[in-house]
Amino acid sequence: MHPTSLPRRLVAEGLGTAFLLAAIVGSGIMAERLSGGNVGVALLCNSLATGAMLVVLIAIFGPVSGAHLNPAVTLAFLLRRPSPPQRQQPTSVVSSLVAF
Repeated sequence: MHPTSLPRRLVAEGLGTAFLLAAIVGSGIMAERLSGGNVGVALLCNSLATGAMLVVLIAIFGPVSGAHLNPAVTLAFLLRRPSPPQRQQPTSVVSSLVAF
């Protein structure tokens, strides 16, 4: 795996987080409209669409930024210490800012 520059990692993490948020909101709206009032079907539709999009985003952005897409995931990685904190902190900040 080639080391990726910090700006490229930050852009990848920001885009991945934005696309994931759009997928979550969009799948929720889609599920609510297609479920006909059945909460179980709505939850199933929402989780399947979100999970599928998460797989796609990890496949696309994983090689560039690690595709954490969530500061909680970055925190878990920091606690396990697979990579130096200096490498993970900027991506956590970007994903938090994009989420707000």
